[in-house]
Amino acid sequence: MKHDLLSQLATEAQQGKLSWSELAEQILAQETPAGSAHHPDLDRRRRCGFGEVIFGSGKSAADVIEIARELLASGQREVLVTRVAAELAAAVQGHFARSKYDDQGRTLRLSEETFSPALPSATDSAALVTVTVVTAGSTDLPVAREALETLHWMGVSAELLTDVGVAGPYRLLAHLEQLRSSVAVVVVAGMEGALASVVGGLVPCPVIAVPTSVGYGANFEGITTLLSMLSSCAAGVTAVNIDAGFKGGYIAGLIAAQVSQARPSTR
Repeated sequence: MKHDLLSQLATEAQQGKLSWSELAEQILAQETPAGSAHHPDLDRRRRCGFGEVIFGSGKSAADVIEIARELLASGQREVLVTRVAAELAAAVQGHFARSKYDDQGRTLRLSEETFSPALPSATDSAALVTVTVVTAGSTDLPVAREALETLHWMGVSAELLTDVGVAGPYRLLAHLEQLRSSVAVVVVAGMEGALASVVGGLVPCPVIAVPTSVGYGANFEGITTLLSMLSSCAAGVTAVNIDAGFKGGYIAGLIAAQVSQARPSTR
């Protein structure tokens, strides 16, 4: 908003010509001008710690380019686009200085500068706050990759551990140290979704369970998995929506960001 207009509106409010509610409405109206096809939330990074993410499904290349440019121009360092088909990614990438497309997770990261560095631990300059993303089977990888790329966009150091489902639970044993040193674990699983409960019973950190639509008939495209995860006996397990890799990764990223900020510095 131009400074002279803001000054005029503030003066009118002080003189009683505008109520304070009307002043707020006028200011907000300037932030979302009429006639524009897109109204990205340019203030989200200030309120929520991370900027707006573009849901790519159903959008044209022109839509994605316009929204991403506006977000970057507002000061957002990097834009994440989810559910991006390869054809859409190819049409968008050339319009930005830096881009990274993950064909398995169908995510696209866009920036005009270097990508976000990983969050450091405040207690050790060489250590990183780490999240582990775990899959029950390799078929769950597309959802897990979406979670992983979301974490990388948030600047969170994240590692991927694959194919350690409950049909062979001993496979987890070699990775217990890594799991227990994580600030959060994202468990991506289909079928009956039992892996989330198993991991939840082994680690001292939050477990974000992401049910996938992988499974046979009675799986009901992930509904059985979701209900199983919601019913977990493991107290540290919480669940997000079916195939919602972005949401699982984002919640884990918020946890990692808070841990990074809260740890007292010894340097």
